[in-house]
Amino acid sequence: MGLLSSVSCWTATISVLVLCWAGVCLGVPDPSVRDHLMQEEVFRQVGGRVLLTEPERRLSERLCELKKQEMAGPQFPPAMHFFKARPFIRRSPIFNLLQKMPKGRAALHIHAASLVDVDWLVKNVTYRPHCYVCFTQDKSVRFRFSTQQPLCQPQCSPWILLETLRRKMGNATDFDHSLVQNFTLFTSDPEAAYPSQEVVWNKFEKTFSAISGLVRHAPVFKDYLYEGLMQLYMDNVMYVELRTELPETYELDGGTHSKSWCLQTYQEVNQKFAAQHPDFLGARVIFTVHRNRSPSQVKEAVQNAISFRKQFPEVMVGFDLVGHEDTGKPLWYFKEALSLPMNMGATLPYFFHAGETDWEGTEVDGNLLDALLFNTSRIGHGFALPHHPVAKELSRKMGVPIELCPISNQVLKLVSDLRNHPAAVLMSEGHPLVVSSDDPSMFGSTGLSYDFYEAFVGIGGMKSHLGTLKELAINSLRYSSLSPQQKEEALALWQKKWDKFVCENL
Repeated sequence: MGLLSSVSCWTATISVLVLCWAGVCLGVPDPSVRDHLMQEEVFRQVGGRVLLTEPERRLSERLCELKKQEMAGPQFPPAMHFFKARPFIRRSPIFNLLQKMPKGRAALHIHAASLVDVDWLVKNVTYRPHCYVCFTQDKSVRFRFSTQQPLCQPQCSPWILLETLRRKMGNATDFDHSLVQNFTLFTSDPEAAYPSQEVVWNKFEKTFSAISGLVRHAPVFKDYLYEGLMQLYMDNVMYVELRTELPETYELDGGTHSKSWCLQTYQEVNQKFAAQHPDFLGARVIFTVHRNRSPSQVKEAVQNAISFRKQFPEVMVGFDLVGHEDTGKPLWYFKEALSLPMNMGATLPYFFHAGETDWEGTEVDGNLLDALLFNTSRIGHGFALPHHPVAKELSRKMGVPIELCPISNQVLKLVSDLRNHPAAVLMSEGHPLVVSSDDPSMFGSTGLSYDFYEAFVGIGGMKSHLGTLKELAINSLRYSSLSPQQKEEALALWQKKWDKFVCENL
């Protein structure tokens, strides 16, 4: 990658300090001091220490010119809500390039329940036989595959076969469109539809409930996972770590499967996909539990995670708590459960969501520091990290990266203009970062390219260049749960694809 040694870094810093004393501190501005200070800022940012080859420099210059044109245009996508910006992003030559880029071959923060584009769910899954639907009082839907009409649920209409309902309607296009609206947050007027975080999170959680009955059907579950890997693969993503609660899956006759069955299915689908796509590095699972559970329930989940990791070491990599951070319990509330692996002498890596909040000084605002105290491997979102200098310093020293999910942070109303995202500070400081997409199907941002675009063009601004993209890409392998040997092999494979990408896009 061409990073300077720590000795060179220290020497450069001392030189700048000496020049600063000689020039700035005496009140006699010296152009050479200014140049050195500006070079030091460039050196510190993400990608600043990456030495580019001649072809890479030429492509970087091209990207910078394209970025200038994009910023000078009448519509600047990162300053707009993603739902309105998406058509502009799709027409962007930068986005076109990013789609071709091998993105470090890793997506490290994606929830399995929102992995697959919702159009596939509607056009494929809801047209399968034996699919029943009911309509809830809060204007949502529920689904169930069954050989006979399921029993009525509270606050839900009688179940009806979808094929019967569509036949009665004649033209099912409008109905299918309404299903899409139940499966995603996407809307033409997001500001009016979601005036507050409470409203958007309420709809967000409803979408998971709506989809649940479809993707938990055992045959669909397998197809869904395979399709999810395919959609990532088509966006040049070759490795993924999926957060999942390992839902209870079911058969047509009502029989159910255990969480172990789910993990076995992940392993089998992963192996099948890898066999058909030899350059695919695999899919692994981070087992999750909702943060609104009781301490005893979280303790049980941690115990299960320890057991699952022993049973499925190739696919099960760690544990996390999920859900709306501001309304959930803080990590410290579950300290007894989270201390269990250490007390048992067991190994269970943590990958905690933390700092996904814009409320400073609250109880959950302490999650960042607690996540580090519990030795988390990565921090999901970390939106509030720049407000916590101690946690930020610890994160850097411990080599704990932030999983940056720009579109998620904007859609869930933490930031409106992505140029103002706190990660801009982290990028300027060279803080360890990886880019991911969180819940792509809910946002209409399948894959990773949309989030890379927002991070590169919006959060990185004019300072970001090809070296930024290269470091972010490599980071996603460096900070993955792959073994050291697997990382070395993956980086070698990635480098070949990267060199090919550079040469083809000059």
